Amino acid sequence: MSSIDYSEKIPNNVNLAEDRTLKRALEQWQPNFIGWWDDVGPEGSQNFDVYLRTAVSVDPQGWAQFGYVKMPEYRWGIFLNPAQADRTIQFGDHKGEAAWQDVPGEHRANLRRIIVTQGDTEPASVEQQRHLGLTCPSQYDLRNLFQVNVEEGRHLWAMVYLLQKHFGRDGREEAEALLERRSGDENNPRILGAFNEKTPDWLAFFMFTYFTDRDGKFQLSALAESSFDPLARTTKFMLTEEAHHMFVGESGVSRVVQRTCQVMNELKTDDPAKVRAAGAIDLPTLQRYLNFHYSVTIDLFGADQSSNAATFYSSGLKGRFEETKRGDDHVLKDQTYKVLEVQGGQLAEKSVPMLNALNEVLRDDFIKDSVAGVGRWNKVIEKAGLPHRLQVPHKAFHRNIGALAGIKMSPDGRVVSESEWNDKVNEWLPSDEDRAFVASLMGRVVDPGKFAHWIAPPVMGINRQPVNFEYVRFA
Repeated sequence: MSSIDYSEKIPNNVNLAEDRTLKRALEQWQPNFIGWWDDVGPEGSQNFDVYLRTAVSVDPQGWAQFGYVKMPEYRWGIFLNPAQADRTIQFGDHKGEAAWQDVPGEHRANLRRIIVTQGDTEPASVEQQRHLGLTCPSQYDLRNLFQVNVEEGRHLWAMVYLLQKHFGRDGREEAEALLERRSGDENNPRILGAFNEKTPDWLAFFMFTYFTDRDGKFQLSALAESSFDPLARTTKFMLTEEAHHMFVGESGVSRVVQRTCQVMNELKTDDPAKVRAAGAIDLPTLQRYLNFHYSVTIDLFGADQSSNAATFYSSGLKGRFEETKRGDDHVLKDQTYKVLEVQGGQLAEKSVPMLNALNEVLRDDFIKDSVAGVGRWNKVIEKAGLPHRLQVPHKAFHRNIGALAGIKMSPDGRVVSESEWNDKVNEWLPSDEDRAFVASLMGRVVDPGKFAHWIAPPVMGINRQPVNFEYVRFA
């Protein structure tokens, strides 16, 4: 089951040929998917030959091959991790029972909701990024954008497979709706707010792939623990591809920081105006972009107290990040967890039942992971001999979900007045002027080995190719 059959119209390792009804349904969905890709996928790129990675198996070793592919001809398909014999449920009320191969009737609606919500994020990010190829800072970066795009498309296929196979007519209707919603559309937007935000420039793209794809890592890791075995096996393979998306974000921001530090040292200045005049992105602007994307992303984890989160866990639908490595009873009936609230104009902690705080548990796991990467960006600044440091804002800053929604909070965790917020917001979040400046740098660079002035080249190329390799062959 680990190898993928590319002789099929829909590549897969799930013996799709033996399920004719499902195969026919997916083959009917496929033209709609290609139509969606043509309509709102990467703009103007249909005839490019792109040096892409394609999965050939789901084994941890040697699972991908590289070669030139036209993106509309990319072999999207359905790839599940190999089944684990006698797998049992590791958490919740059904702990110790056999994992489910089919959807239990009492959990059908909640499982469908989970899969649809996850599935909706995949095409949304492609839509958000569709114009970025027109302003790429290099061929290397253009290729990485396209790799992210095709893999998000395959993650959509993964969720559509689960819907079509396990949810009957409801699943087919949900699969169609995934292609009908549009990021930012007033009448039919994507389900989650962060996926209706614009990604107008490459700094936003790098921040998105660092922070928001990291949300994907933690959500998929929680679903990889699911008692519903097909969902767990699907998301485990998706995590392999998600790691590349986070690499694109982390290394992209790191290269922007590196170039900024070079300019600061060349000019012997930390004056943002002088750094901008030299065609680099000043560190305060980088900090404001970081504040925005971080705060929007931590809202994706949901309310700090949630009865749905408790239900999903106790029912065995969605676990915690690295559930099996935790040392508790994996039932959590008597456990508590601290969440934040505002009392008397100040932040305060209170203990609540952990089952109801599982969104906050996952959010805190995400925060620890995010802080580590920001620390690596700071190593670049430190190596350049500069005193500045980037940092994530307080988790109560700029929140629009849960008990902290709408609270006016400074990045360092102070509750502030409406007037102070209005006075300082352009110091804390990207202003229209910031976004216009970053947009002004977004000239397209496509000669092999050439890079825009505001970003440093990578240390090495893709798949041991040189940095000046021809990653995209234009029509």
